[in-house]
Amino acid sequence: MPQLELVLWAGLAIGFVFGASGQLSGFCLHRGLSEFWSGRNSGYKLHAFALALAVALAGTHLVASAGLVDINRSLYLMPSFSWLLLPIGGLMFGYGMGLANGCGARALVLLGQGNLRSLLVLLCLGIAAYMTLTGLLAPLRSLGAQHTLLTPAATTLPEGLLRSLIVWALVAGLAFFALRAGPPGRRTSDLTGGAVVGLLVVAGWLTTGWLGADDFDPLPVASLSFIAPVGDTIQYAMIATGMSLRFSITLVLGVVAGSFVAAALRGRYRIEGFESAVQMSRYIAGGILMGVGGTLALGCSIGQGLAGLSTLAYSSMISALAIVAGARLAWKFGSVPGGS
Repeated sequence: MPQLELVLWAGLAIGFVFGASGQLSGFCLHRGLSEFWSGRNSGYKLHAFALALAVALAGTHLVASAGLVDINRSLYLMPSFSWLLLPIGGLMFGYGMGLANGCGARALVLLGQGNLRSLLVLLCLGIAAYMTLTGLLAPLRSLGAQHTLLTPAATTLPEGLLRSLIVWALVAGLAFFALRAGPPGRRTSDLTGGAVVGLLVVAGWLTTGWLGADDFDPLPVASLSFIAPVGDTIQYAMIATGMSLRFSITLVLGVVAGSFVAAALRGRYRIEGFESAVQMSRYIAGGILMGVGGTLALGCSIGQGLAGLSTLAYSSMISALAIVAGARLAWKFGSVPGGS
């Protein structure tokens, strides 16, 4: 089987497991933060995200240290980044995540179980992302980046013993926070889902950086992310004959398929729509803000919050903190009442 074909099938498999796991466990940073800020932590969604980050950080460090994946080739470790666009984009994404009641990854999972609100969010997100990346807003983005570029002496922690000590200290701290005792609730389901997502981040690095390694035609080294990939999938649906299938597209398709299968087997598949015009307008605004903001921030709550942070990139730390700050603002001033 050709190497690229293996990568595509691996992307589909990773997405399928992510979608099924997300449907079963309800893995979602937005929900975890909302529960934490509201004083309702019985679902352990934030603990699950912390465990996902611990697993992703440990696994990424191991595969990079073993020389299997050169994470320095990833988007998160570029030699320079915009000190202005990263935090602005993160704030926009986090606020949009609050308006839409979940991030792009969660929207894909919900779409798989029949939630048509998520379909509109994803369309708005994907189109807005491509408008910012290569469309009408691209010149403004390029101009802003050009005049605010920061080229630090290092984009991440140095290699060696110090880095290893910091990595394992962070892993231990995150694992302690995630696994500390508390009311049972859905603890096992949530934490299992978090551990699976963390492993899938590592699987993404291995797929693009090891399985897809080719000296003559190297693939971009990437892992889980759901901003540009959603736009890629929409574009591929329209111009498939003029565009090559790629890892990001099969990943997105796999998430929807995995969620659909899990929902159908559990009898949880049901068509859901909007309850009011106000709710619809909030979801549209949320999708647009996530698309534009995620592009400026170079990732989403999964792309920067897990994959990016697993590299310990300074730029990912900025984006992730801004995403949490934006989500906090939305929780306080503009979140959508009700469920997903």
